[in-house]
Amino acid sequence: MAAAVNNPEHGFCRDCLSQQRTAGRRCDACGSPRVLRHTELYRLSLAHIDCDAFYAAVEKRDNPELRDKPVIIGGGKRGVVSTACYIARIHGVRSAMPMFKALAACPDAVIVKPDMERYARVGRQVRTMMQDLTPLVQPISIDEAFLDLAGTEALHREPPARVLAGFAKRVESEVGITVSVGLSYCKFLAKVASDFDKPRGFSVIGETEAVSFLRDQPVTLIWGVGQSFASVLERDGLRTIGQIQALDRGELMKRYGGMGDRLFHLSRGEDTRRVSPEREAKSVSAETTFNSDLSAKEDLVPILRALSERVSERLKRSGIAGRTVVLKLKTRDFKSRTRNKQLSDPTRLADRIFETGLKLLQREMDGTRYRLLGIGVSDLSDDARADPADLVDSSARKRALAEGAMDSLREKFGKTAVETGYTFGRVKRRPIIQELEED
Repeated sequence: MAAAVNNPEHGFCRDCLSQQRTAGRRCDACGSPRVLRHTELYRLSLAHIDCDAFYAAVEKRDNPELRDKPVIIGGGKRGVVSTACYIARIHGVRSAMPMFKALAACPDAVIVKPDMERYARVGRQVRTMMQDLTPLVQPISIDEAFLDLAGTEALHREPPARVLAGFAKRVESEVGITVSVGLSYCKFLAKVASDFDKPRGFSVIGETEAVSFLRDQPVTLIWGVGQSFASVLERDGLRTIGQIQALDRGELMKRYGGMGDRLFHLSRGEDTRRVSPEREAKSVSAETTFNSDLSAKEDLVPILRALSERVSERLKRSGIAGRTVVLKLKTRDFKSRTRNKQLSDPTRLADRIFETGLKLLQREMDGTRYRLLGIGVSDLSDDARADPADLVDSSARKRALAEGAMDSLREKFGKTAVETGYTFGRVKRRPIIQELEED
């Protein structure tokens, strides 16, 4: 469409999709107040789409009697809240809240046990509709994904912003649930934008406003900064993102290791991760088959450490984390042993993967000789909530900071620039890492 038609000062109506000819607060055509305007509206193409209160929305769609009632999806009085509709949220109900607290806050709520198979079907339906817009769709979970619509204007004969608004209307009419859209130039800010105006939101954060927009925001807006780490930052006098912007990268990394590097870049709206259309991974793992069968702790443990570092590297590079650590062993007579341990929260750290895997391995070191060893993680998710400081002890936090510093050195000087005592002089990395699996 011609630039004169796509006038960012006028924008378009999200309800009837008509182009606006004036700068009024309501739609010229239908009178709706949902008119979208932004100076970069027709230049941005990276989006984050999030289904609104997804599980609860599906339940309300399929049972109209629930439509005007507070609904909590969860596993009974001894369980926790999986999600809650917006009516229940008004009463203070939140995801991961213990059910007894949720019921105390909202005693009239209707409790519904989750039906994951049904939710997955609806999620796949929405994802297929996303793929009608662009092949560059990267699922983050069952109900959210990143999309890159760069270069699709010729196909759709509409700029990405209008295509996304049409998509939201289509989901609402054909699927019967609502979505919120965040539009920006990078993943971080697209995700931030999608949370702004839920439900049925559509928010835009442009590149020219990014630094100034972030300046007054709380540090918890940055991925990976939970309440505990925010307390650490506050003790250091850092409450707003603007205060982080005032520090240089070296100072932040000196204080907070690898997390300091993340703080430096994201506080400035710098996020170079691309939308990857790779199929959604179910697990990330690394394994090796030995030249000769092994049973001794001094042989197996260094290999486990090296494999854990390889898995961690892949997780960090992909911006994902896993909640379940899986150990794989194969005996000399080709019998497989698989052991797993679910963590309290997702991880992407080599240290946590290794320590968990080591506990599993120690139970299997009974003299049995093994021909294969593997370690991996499953239950994958975005790494935004990975390894929160409030869920690890002080020594673990120190190791996490050290790992961040090691990652920085390896990035600059090569993978063998720094090693732990587990692997130094004990593991030849190339033969060990024979295969990296993503399922």
